[in-house]
Amino acid sequence: MSDGSDQPRMLVCYYSRTGHTQHMADAIAQAANETGKVLTQVKSIDQLDAGDLLDYDAIIIGSPTYYGSMAAGVKHLIDESVAFHGRLAGKIGGAFASSANIGGGNETTVMDILKAMLVHGMVVQGSATGDHYGPVAIGDMDERCQGQCRDYGRQVAELTARLFGR
Repeated sequence: MSDGSDQPRMLVCYYSRTGHTQHMADAIAQAANETGKVLTQVKSIDQLDAGDLLDYDAIIIGSPTYYGSMAAGVKHLIDESVAFHGRLAGKIGGAFASSANIGGGNETTVMDILKAMLVHGMVVQGSATGDHYGPVAIGDMDERCQGQCRDYGRQVAELTARLFGR
């Protein structure tokens, strides 16, 4: 792996009160970095402002599920990103979520994040197998979820390298 100066940049950001969503973010980022094709950073939502999103070629956002949608901090970042409408177009996007229960709203949370990315004109990476829209967990990661997160990190890194390889 080079020093990263010629590599595409990926951001995996998250909101996590219990640590479950953070564990997912770490697994996604670790797998992406292991490809050697992207330079990946992991940041909590509270470490970012919307302007920071412009610095990355790929952005993956994770949230716990609250009332069937994303956490307020994630929604705030997305709302603030409106100031940069059109400037995120063509970047890679992705999402992941955790919830307390099966049927707890993981897919609706992921889809809400992805819809905002699509409005920005971002390219979204889906999966033909496993968690189609992005990794989801019930509580903390189990073995299945960890595998989905790692696969997703690799898939998004590969796509980012294909589109933004320098």
